[in-house]
Amino acid sequence: MKLATLAAFLISAVPALAQSDSSLAALKAAEMLEDASISLSEADGARDRVRALTQTIQAYEAGLSAMREGLRQAATREAQLSAELQAREKDVRQLIGVLQTIETTAPPVLMLHPSGPLGAARAGMMLSEVTPGLNAKAQALADDLNEVQTLRLLQQSASETLTKGLSGVQDARARLSEAIADRTDLPRRFVEDPVRTAILISSTETLDGFASGLSEISEGEIIETDADVSGQKGQISLPVQGVLLHKAGETDAAGVTRAGLVLGTRPRTLVTSPTAATIRYRGPLLDLGNLVILEPQPGLLFVFSGLQEVYGHPGQVIPEGTPVGLMPGETPEIGAILSTSGDGTGTDRSETLYIEVREDNSPVDPETWFRTDKDG
Repeated sequence: MKLATLAAFLISAVPALAQSDSSLAALKAAEMLEDASISLSEADGARDRVRALTQTIQAYEAGLSAMREGLRQAATREAQLSAELQAREKDVRQLIGVLQTIETTAPPVLMLHPSGPLGAARAGMMLSEVTPGLNAKAQALADDLNEVQTLRLLQQSASETLTKGLSGVQDARARLSEAIADRTDLPRRFVEDPVRTAILISSTETLDGFASGLSEISEGEIIETDADVSGQKGQISLPVQGVLLHKAGETDAAGVTRAGLVLGTRPRTLVTSPTAATIRYRGPLLDLGNLVILEPQPGLLFVFSGLQEVYGHPGQVIPEGTPVGLMPGETPEIGAILSTSGDGTGTDRSETLYIEVREDNSPVDPETWFRTDKDG
């Protein structure tokens, strides 16, 4: 039975499990992946293919992340219940024996008692008091056994759903790359001169030097802009789903101290522009790998480095939420996602995105602009 259809079965057949977080988390994730699949089939017909495909990829990423967490919870809960049932094995056998005795004893025998009718009456009263408790224990046992069975069914059914989800997100990424390459509707503030860009890169040894010379890479004048995002200061969402690994000014395990912050992300996660902005540069630079430099307003730069693929062209003015790149790494295999070895603390976020914010070409703490109190 597929995960996408298992939810209806569970809610109708086993109502008690409808309240189980460990089972519903995986079922909800399956529904998210199913919705993402529908969105992908409709994206090519959307008026704005880039936006539609971006939302589809983000839906897949959220669904796969939720599936991973849901399966981890399900496996943990199944192991807990199995251990509890094993520890209670003796009590369970005794309970089943008592219940079987009650069910198979004929009513006339119950009336026979060494003390006569009075003793039989007292025994009947005692049995009537004990029976509800036995029934309650039996029902609790049945619920536990049903939940174990359901959680195992969830894990067994997850492979097909995950396979389709991973295939769907890979397809969506390929279509997104094509849609961005075909896009011609974005305004441009300047056209990049590749020769001037190459000269600037070869003549600078630091990000500071490169950023200060960005105005030199255009073929002509850069059109002025009155864009202003200062009203969003401190509340801008991070450009990627991830966890904060290092704050600005912190020294990492290699002894390196950076002016920006470092996020841990899952492989191949989509990176988007957190605000409307001008692409001032995108490509390789120094030892920073592939990076994108965005200008949300005059004098303010957002630098995102550590990307494998970068999107767009320098000079383009892109809307908020526009994809600017993909994180590196390999898409995890089904077995890795189904593995229960993770502890849910973000150890699967193997890639790192470096974020630096520069005001008037001086680095400032990115947390003065970005909201970092939410784990993606």
